[in-house]
Amino acid sequence: MDSQTSQSSQASQQPHTFQVDLRGLVDVLSHHLYSSPKVYLRELLQNAVDAITARRAEEPGAPARVRLSAADGGLRVEDSGIGLTEADVHSLLATIGRSSKRAEGLQEVRSDFLGQFGIGLLACFVVAERIRVVSRSARTPDAPPVEWTACDDGSYTVRTLPHAERPEPGTTVHLVARAGAGEWLTQPRVLALARDFGSLLPYDVRVGDETVTDLPAPWSRSYPSPAARRVALARHCHELFGFTPLDSVELDLPVAGVRGVAYVLPSAVSPAQRAGHRVHLKGMLLTERGEQLLPDWAFFVRCVLDTDSLRPTASREALYEDETLAAVREALGDRIRSWLTGLAAGDPQRLAAFLEVHHLGVKSLARHDEEMLRTMLPWLPFETTDGRLSLEEFAQRHPVVHFTRTVEEFRQVAPIAAAQGIGVVNGGYTYDGELVEALPSVRPGTAVAELDADTVTAHLDAVAPDDELALGDFLAAARASLDPLGCDVVLRAFLPLSVPALHLDDRGARHEQARAQAEASADALWAGILGSLRGSAPRARLVLNHLNPLVRRIGSLNDPELIGTATESLYGQALLMAQRPLRPADSALLNRAFIGLLEWATHGEPAPGEPAEGQGGH
Repeated sequence: MDSQTSQSSQASQQPHTFQVDLRGLVDVLSHHLYSSPKVYLRELLQNAVDAITARRAEEPGAPARVRLSAADGGLRVEDSGIGLTEADVHSLLATIGRSSKRAEGLQEVRSDFLGQFGIGLLACFVVAERIRVVSRSARTPDAPPVEWTACDDGSYTVRTLPHAERPEPGTTVHLVARAGAGEWLTQPRVLALARDFGSLLPYDVRVGDETVTDLPAPWSRSYPSPAARRVALARHCHELFGFTPLDSVELDLPVAGVRGVAYVLPSAVSPAQRAGHRVHLKGMLLTERGEQLLPDWAFFVRCVLDTDSLRPTASREALYEDETLAAVREALGDRIRSWLTGLAAGDPQRLAAFLEVHHLGVKSLARHDEEMLRTMLPWLPFETTDGRLSLEEFAQRHPVVHFTRTVEEFRQVAPIAAAQGIGVVNGGYTYDGELVEALPSVRPGTAVAELDADTVTAHLDAVAPDDELALGDFLAAARASLDPLGCDVVLRAFLPLSVPALHLDDRGARHEQARAQAEASADALWAGILGSLRGSAPRARLVLNHLNPLVRRIGSLNDPELIGTATESLYGQALLMAQRPLRPADSALLNRAFIGLLEWATHGEPAPGEPAEGQGGH
């Protein structure tokens, strides 16, 4: 390799500095990193609070003030913090991506700071076209004040000022609004944002003459009585979230540095709806949408809390998913679980009011937690053939707890099962089937069985052989009419008398019906494949009630065609009573049976204007 090539190779390995397009970076911040321009004020408050924290680490008695004032399209923020020297300004404010907490002398108190990502004042360009910072260092009192002025085109200037320009240590930030963003720097908006972000900050923060901080937090205050505390927290919830809670749950985890309260929603919500929780980090509002804060089953509460242990994401608008957050989430879930257990033991009326609204959330928890299931067993409501009861009370009444997998199955058999003394729980609702199956694990000796068509039929009284033999022709015609629908016809005697027919099937029968329907409408290839999947599942059955007067009259008919039409009508009526969705073939059968019965009922009756049979015209 010659010397020229070697020099060229060495030159190509020299490091180069990235050129940053500040306007493009501001666009990324405003449209992708931050959810709203309002975060600029959080960044300003954060910088001020961190500066005060740094100064107090060296001077415990140092003043702790943050003052904001807005006027003439600009904003002024002054703090009594650690301040900066000229070297600090060049090192910190002019370097994108470096955390200001890495400066010499600040690293040892890094854990007390809010900010961790060094974006800092850059976020202010979301609303400002020019930023001016005037600062004087408390660590180096003899150093002159320094001024850093930056524009949104990426240019900046740094100069020192006479001592008289800033006699006391600290920093003042001046913002000049960019076009179209002036509303964000008005006094009312700044005050509202400062209170939203900084109400729990530990220092004296004011906007003009208005106090921003409101300490201690409502959950940390002393109250004359538990009732007064509940009233005060309910008022706080209404101001914060806009609803009056059913109850409040204390969230106090000293080991994890978490303190706050969970408010129980007064109305039911979907388990899939993720509640937004307000999370403060060392007093500063981090997010209003802390969805990862609680376990999924605790969707019936909204939380507000302050923490010093959880990590924020880069935008500082969400929580970083790590082991600490997982541990806090589990611990907060334990607090809510303990609250439920306490209600069950000491305040059943409040528990009943809560379960009336949020039983679904507790069922979600109980299916994975045997202790919670055991505790809630006397309280959780279930739909049964005996009415709305707890599983504990239902199991005391019935030696075998039968349950259905779907709501439709329960509706089919509930009236008949109740009349026969069969206890059935509707397991078709969310979590209910799983909880019934888990019953023996917390209530040893309890027998649980899934109810199917065979079980119901076995509990119905058989008809005397002579009676069934006499109805042989009738049953043959009835079976022939329903055979194309994949349904058998059986005769039984059961209560109540008012039910002429009962349609029974199970999931296997429904799957076979769906397969047969698909096979009928498929091409030759798919029909062959589906035909090979034909199973031996039991067919659906129409159980005719021999005690019902209408069935007895139909059984005395001699016309096979009329018997078929009547049987089809009973089949359709049984489907409707079970509130089952109708297949196209079922709808066609209902229409055909209805028209057939009308024709039979009007047979021989002359149409208006026509002579009756046997009467000729004149």
